[in-house]
Amino acid sequence: MLGSRAYSVYHRSSDRKGSLPRGSARRHPVAAPGRSRLPARAPAARALKELAALSRAQFDAPDEGEILRLAMDHIVAAGPYSAEAGYLEVGGDLVPSSRNGRAHATALGRRVRELAGQDGNVTVAGRTWGRALGLRGPGGFHGYLVVTSRSGPSRAERSLLAMLVRHTAAALSVVFAQHRRSEDALELRRLRQERTALQLQLISAVAERGYERAVHTLMADVAASGGGEEAVTRALHGLTGLPALVEDRFGRLRSWTGPGRPVPYPEPDPVRQDETLHAVARQAGPVRTGDRLVTLIRTHGEILGVLALVDVRDEADEHTILALGHAATSLALELTHLRNLAEVELRLRRELADDLLGGTDETSAYARSEAVGHDLHGSHYIVVVQWSNRATDDSFAQIVGRMAAAVGMRSLLTRRSDHVVLITGDRPHAHALYEALARENGTHSGTIGVSAPCASVADIPHHYQEAQRALDVRRHSRERYGTSFFDELGLYRILGPGSGHRELETFVQEWLGQLIDYDSRHHATLVETLSRYFDCGGNYDETADFLMIHRSTLRYRLQRIRDISGHDLANVEDRLNLQVATRLSKIVLGGLD
Repeated sequence: MLGSRAYSVYHRSSDRKGSLPRGSARRHPVAAPGRSRLPARAPAARALKELAALSRAQFDAPDEGEILRLAMDHIVAAGPYSAEAGYLEVGGDLVPSSRNGRAHATALGRRVRELAGQDGNVTVAGRTWGRALGLRGPGGFHGYLVVTSRSGPSRAERSLLAMLVRHTAAALSVVFAQHRRSEDALELRRLRQERTALQLQLISAVAERGYERAVHTLMADVAASGGGEEAVTRALHGLTGLPALVEDRFGRLRSWTGPGRPVPYPEPDPVRQDETLHAVARQAGPVRTGDRLVTLIRTHGEILGVLALVDVRDEADEHTILALGHAATSLALELTHLRNLAEVELRLRRELADDLLGGTDETSAYARSEAVGHDLHGSHYIVVVQWSNRATDDSFAQIVGRMAAAVGMRSLLTRRSDHVVLITGDRPHAHALYEALARENGTHSGTIGVSAPCASVADIPHHYQEAQRALDVRRHSRERYGTSFFDELGLYRILGPGSGHRELETFVQEWLGQLIDYDSRHHATLVETLSRYFDCGGNYDETADFLMIHRSTLRYRLQRIRDISGHDLANVEDRLNLQVATRLSKIVLGGLD
């Protein structure tokens, strides 16, 4: 990942005019992105020489933006190619080069994000061949170079292009490594300065009141500041000079202050973690396990987590143990307080969700939602979740809530006897929550139903029924596992139990709304024409005779119906829904004479 400095350097350098050394690939004219002029195919020896010059220029470039610009400007050195676009991975996102052409920017950007770091084909008008090539080097994935050609490149030209991509990725890895070293050096300097400041503070306190009182005061101040685990580990590292860390009771890292943090942090071994917890719990104070000095964070006998110092050289003395004990006490109070707050908030959020699903007044709902930090204003969706291999208990509800948060769903959560319910402010992604729950539960045997958008608090109970219907339709379909949206059920929306006048109106509006509006504005009869066409069994002659129009006029009207409604009369599903909609409009809703 690049920091803010690398991000700004990339954009500053994107428009910088660079050049290759004399005799390099610059002998080819540089065209605008996506408009590179295709030269005659260069001999292999000359192409290799030009790529070598390009590589040297890239490794001499001051930043990643210049490296990508050189690759895009001199892509013709590798063959009859055009550089349509370039992207750099910045902070977990793909940032387009300012040299990208505007003609295909949106489509190309969407395509490279779909590839998720893999190479893949791209389609660009006027180009026979196109590829999005990942820039991957020793430092990881750095972005994409999107290349096209008017004709399929030869094997030699593909090899030259691959060589250019590898050199570009290697140059990017070097620049990114330099950024990381610079950032690490700055962080180390900051930590040393902070440690020095804390040590000076400690020396002053020891001189006045003694070391133990100073440590106790410092930890009490840290706890009172509300900084949580990070504040405690930062203070403990400053007091002892040793890396300090906090893990939850399952062995997952929550905070680390000091050098030497493993990246990535090792996944916990449940069996070994339980053995460690039991071994430490049997002792009266901190216990050495390997190169760590470990103590438990607990209250009333319940283990909340683990606090440890990394002491590779066995330097810990009685002052270190004292500081570790005070830090553990401060953390126990802090974590207990946070847990109590979380439990109260969870209970309030569930009670609010239950009342919303059952029906409550808007004024009270808005006030309570603000109190728990959820915005009820705007559209909401009701989501119901059911998994065949899981009982719908609090444990499963917590998993659903955690996975929903992980995929970016801001929601209220509660549960019923056989499903979990989410009230979320954004339309859920078609697959994200389902796939996340499938990974967490180890099976895809789950079903999710999503309501249509709900514009008011008063409509939430009705939309809850929609979500249940979407789930029920999915469970009884051939593909029973996955996610179903109520507004995509088509005819099934009005066939289930509880369907009322509102569903009928919504269904008619969805399938005939554009035709009805067109008829109203232009005093036309397209809806009537469609209805008579269905009444005549799709027979052109009978329909034309009934309407007293020419056969060609009928054909024209049916084409206008296709164009305006966007529905295809040749599609069996569309045809059925349109026919039902015309019948409902005519018989149930009285829309046609």
